[in-house]
Amino acid sequence: MRLASTARATLAAFLLAAFAFVLIGPLANLALWSVAERWYTPYKLPVVYGTRYWEQVFRPTGDAMASLGTSVWIAVLTVIVALALSIPAGYALARLKLPARAFFMILFLLPQAFPSVAIYINVARIFYQLGINGTVFAVVLVHAAHGLVYSVWIAAAAFGAVDRDLELAARNIGASPLKAFFSVTLPLAAPGIIASGIFVFLESLDEFTGTFFVGVPQVTTLPLLLYNAAMGGNYQVASITALILLVPSVLFMLFIERFLRADVLAKVGA
Repeated sequence: MRLASTARATLAAFLLAAFAFVLIGPLANLALWSVAERWYTPYKLPVVYGTRYWEQVFRPTGDAMASLGTSVWIAVLTVIVALALSIPAGYALARLKLPARAFFMILFLLPQAFPSVAIYINVARIFYQLGINGTVFAVVLVHAAHGLVYSVWIAAAAFGAVDRDLELAARNIGASPLKAFFSVTLPLAAPGIIASGIFVFLESLDEFTGTFFVGVPQVTTLPLLLYNAAMGGNYQVASITALILLVPSVLFMLFIERFLRADVLAKVGA
């Protein structure tokens, strides 16, 4: 009995250690590369540590901060466009009796159903013919189309989680449909809509493929800078850039956890 208990404890400890290694190992490797001024074989750890590459990345005349500013600006515009479309679409899918509701819900998943490279090559060709390829506007359109997958589904779930009786009560005391929406339904659905906006923001901030095909070389975001640094063998700058991209993702995911309630998640796809 004691032997079996010891074996189970050993197996649990081993699985926990393996999980921690898979989760933390890549992050630890990024952290090491970010402070490695010299690291070459056969050494298992950096030969010389320092912050020279951090200073290079955060230098005012460097490309990293400009690329970060471009990434954030594109992500903000993407959220505005995606929410402008997903709020009315989510309300219609949640509140109106649409005959092909399931079809419309699946329709927003289509961007995920096909190889992204083939789609972006054709999108880039169309944008080039329209004369908008290589502009922030083109990048925002691509990011917003991709982000609608999250924003529409979560917005529909957020509106579906709002009790209809509250909206009817506002109508019964004289509120117009528009006033009932803005004073009752929208504030109650706001946590889910904020969460969908954060998902879209993070998706846009990390998007590489679409930006590469429709934005290069005029538009340079942080993921593109990371790619160029990695392809050029500058693993220190690539690691620092990856760590910078990781920070907003972790902070926003912790923020989202406070807004996505169980009743909202239960409505996703319902």
